[in-house]
Amino acid sequence: MSLSVSDLNDLMDILENFNLSDHDDNMSHVEALKCSPSFNLSILLSILYIFIFLIGLAANAVVVWVNVQAERNRYETHLYILNLAVADLCVVATLPVWVSSLLQHDHWPFGEAMCKITHLVFSVNLFGSIFFLTCMSVDRYLSVTLFGDANSRRKKVVRRMICILVWILALAASIPDTYFLETVKSTTSDQVVCKSVYPGDNSREWMVGIQLSFTILGFVIPFPIIAIFYMLLAGAISTTNDPERRLSRKIIFTYIVVFVVCWLPYHGVLLVDTLALLNFLNFSCGLDNFLYVAVPLTQCLSLVHCCINPIIYNFINKNYRYDLMKAFIFKYSTKTGLARLIDASKVSETEYSAVDGHVIL
Repeated sequence: MSLSVSDLNDLMDILENFNLSDHDDNMSHVEALKCSPSFNLSILLSILYIFIFLIGLAANAVVVWVNVQAERNRYETHLYILNLAVADLCVVATLPVWVSSLLQHDHWPFGEAMCKITHLVFSVNLFGSIFFLTCMSVDRYLSVTLFGDANSRRKKVVRRMICILVWILALAASIPDTYFLETVKSTTSDQVVCKSVYPGDNSREWMVGIQLSFTILGFVIPFPIIAIFYMLLAGAISTTNDPERRLSRKIIFTYIVVFVVCWLPYHGVLLVDTLALLNFLNFSCGLDNFLYVAVPLTQCLSLVHCCINPIIYNFINKNYRYDLMKAFIFKYSTKTGLARLIDASKVSETEYSAVDGHVIL
């Protein structure tokens, strides 16, 4: 799903064609279609997106750099973490383009090719980020409970194949909406906008299908998997008074809560939008104004996930913090012997410890 709020105008046009019947009382729907918000969100959204861009770019760039510099055998989920950071980095890297369009009231000056490419990069990496979070939850549980002693080389091969499959699935999930993207003149002004133009005879069905597919692939399927496997992982950690184990359980629950907080509001609003398209909700100016505000703001909230992922999946990890310090400080301290001293004193060299079912996150 793109960041442009011009898709709400598409919703107005579709409802005008499909959401009206021959009853007299449906004249209120016509009036609803004529109403328009008396405020503009472009400035607010631009500020929020630039903030997400700056934080997400810096945090994910550091994660990518440190993971490339670190020993690849150090972490069980190294490949997932690296690919997750790359996906989040690519998502936030597209934000300045969308901000430029927002500040011009959705005018798209970059041409149709750039319209498709930017959206494809955004969508593929957004799906990829969600899919890698899902794979990581399954991998962490299986690594601790079932395959902790399995052949390390075989696990690497399997993880590489899974990463390739994730990118293929993310690309496949992004193609339908990207295919229909065009640069066309806005129905309300002479500006050129980048938006989806579905076949005229069944445009409502296409819009509903695209939105439902995004909700299903982006939340309905991933969230139960993430929640179930992280709950199982938390249950695998024996409940003792060990502060480190209690912290590990809290971190695991944080993974679940953050995913829900970031993504549930957006998919909830998309569901309301879909119900309006399917005539399950009576359209009105109130609903129009709600969607006008809720769709872009909740999508902005969902993108905050790209800033939080580096923190909860990397910076709170003791091993990662060690590699971060080594990359930025100890790399330049080899003459003093400080790096060798800390390397020798470091006991844990992996992300997981299967001793007593304990997990180091």
